[in-house]
Amino acid sequence: MQIDQLFQLMKDGTLETLYMVIVSTIIAYVIGIPTGVILFITDKNGISENSIVNKIVGVIVNLLRSVPFIILLVAILPFTRALVGTTIGSTATIVPLVVAAAPFVARMVESSLKEVDAGIIEAAQAMGSSNWQIITKVLLPEAKPSLIVGSTIAVTTILGYSAMAGFVGGGGLGAIAINYGYYRYQTNVMLVTVVLLVIVVQIFQEAGMKIAGKSDKRTR
Repeated sequence: MQIDQLFQLMKDGTLETLYMVIVSTIIAYVIGIPTGVILFITDKNGISENSIVNKIVGVIVNLLRSVPFIILLVAILPFTRALVGTTIGSTATIVPLVVAAAPFVARMVESSLKEVDAGIIEAAQAMGSSNWQIITKVLLPEAKPSLIVGSTIAVTTILGYSAMAGFVGGGGLGAIAINYGYYRYQTNVMLVTVVLLVIVVQIFQEAGMKIAGKSDKRTR
């Protein structure tokens, strides 16, 4: 493979990977944050304790988290096809990525909220704040640094999932590594994709940690 062809291949693969990861992460958080909040507030001694709701949501989250991604990817192919009209390509890969990542995000959000000082919540309740006000003005703002750190973990996890999707027709760098490095034995292509994936992970990791550090009031 010539240098210009390799460059174009890697450029397209990197853009597809970024597209899948960023869109999947955003949608996963749109679903995961409310789910994580529900798990936290309905838990024992939560501001809206409800064991039935907590157990139902918890079981659903745990079931989805328990299924290995490659199996989940294949299992929901009919759902993916019904939703986006195809099971091949970067857009189709977003569906299983979201299904796999949203429960993971929900548990991380729940964990971040548990780090919030209970005294702050009690003070807000004493001042007559509603549950919605406590969630939006106390819990989420106080947990912001932890949530941002969690987002960097989520991004790298989703990036790993996106690479596995290459085995069943997903796009991005994972598909390039599999199609060229594995099936065609082009080791140089495999090495370049690995280096690019490592660079992407490091960029997201560093950016996330810097943002988390700036938002953490304890470091000021």
